[in-house]
Amino acid sequence: MKDKDIQDEASGPGFATNAVRAGQQRTNEDEHSEPIFTTSSFVFSSAAEAAARFSGEEAGNIYSRFTNPTVRAFEQRLASLEEAECCVATASGMSAITATILGLLKTGDHIVSSRSIFGTTTVLLTNIVAGLGIETTFVELPDLAAWEKAIRPETKLLFLETPSNPLGELVDIAALSEIAHKHGCLLAVDNCLCTPALQQPLKLGADIVIHSATKYIDGQGRCMGGAVCGTDEVVGGGVFGFLRSAGPTMSAFNAWVFLKGLETLRLRMSAHSAAALELAEWLEEQPEVERVYYPGLQSHPQYELAKSQQSGFGGVVSFELRGGKEESWRLIDATRLLSITANLGDAKTTITHPATTTHGRLTPEQRAEAGISDSLIRVAVGLEDIGDIKADLFRGMR
Repeated sequence: MKDKDIQDEASGPGFATNAVRAGQQRTNEDEHSEPIFTTSSFVFSSAAEAAARFSGEEAGNIYSRFTNPTVRAFEQRLASLEEAECCVATASGMSAITATILGLLKTGDHIVSSRSIFGTTTVLLTNIVAGLGIETTFVELPDLAAWEKAIRPETKLLFLETPSNPLGELVDIAALSEIAHKHGCLLAVDNCLCTPALQQPLKLGADIVIHSATKYIDGQGRCMGGAVCGTDEVVGGGVFGFLRSAGPTMSAFNAWVFLKGLETLRLRMSAHSAAALELAEWLEEQPEVERVYYPGLQSHPQYELAKSQQSGFGGVVSFELRGGKEESWRLIDATRLLSITANLGDAKTTITHPATTTHGRLTPEQRAEAGISDSLIRVAVGLEDIGDIKADLFRGMR
């Protein structure tokens, strides 16, 4: 009888194995850790080989703007974790979003986007993308009827974050994918807060998954990077074509750092999630706290949905203090352990005031529509002792 703990070879390696092993191709030096190919170009054996590589008739390295072995190893590893046919790595999370939009859409096309997205993404859509003749309609993330109502004949893309940053709102990915495909649209999900360790949108029907590798994929706040995962046709075609010509390229060194980050991703996301849940439950008990936003709380209106489409709840907890900006800033300034920075996904816990940082470029009306109040504080829970994190926040509550 087969041991129940033995992986079925027909189903392929498991998640943890792919996180450590996928994408690696040893050179003739027989290295154990992946090498970093810090080269801008590659040498061809003949003029004919060079011509075949440039034309696409022959696979192989050409120029590190769009072909680099270290970057390719990262792309293949992340694709295996998202169970995607293809992955295209980029210089940042925002360049991944930009490459998706400009690689797949044209003037006259239309996007339907969640209103609950990263502030810079809102600026990108309303200022830059709109200036290219691609209009965006914003809707409430959980409202499936609003998504469908906003779709027009020229709509090509539905874009969202789930869970959203910083309020932890969700949408039923499977149900929204049915709506998107019924109208001939692509569904793109920013999976930054969960990563494939906690959520795999492609398996729920999404067409594209976008990452800021800067966050949890790195895990220690060292490098900038992004990625787009999906099919060979969509991502390997339009998105890669944009990268090749426009050049928002991930560096080989950063790709190597992200490869190392992926090796511990599942372990870290489990630890972030456990600590964040404990912190969120503690915050709910504090009289100075008006409201806590975390999908792992049973008080969260979409708690059951989070349990059904995620294997964990992530590391981002947001809460509103009784008062306004002055009280929120006072709490933030009173911390001694937490890092006052707008980044997240780090081993070090970070704290920020979204209304004046991540969403500071939005108009007051846009912030109000997105639910970003002056009393809102976001904590990205790191890997320190949770008692020390609580004590640091408690200092600013008294």
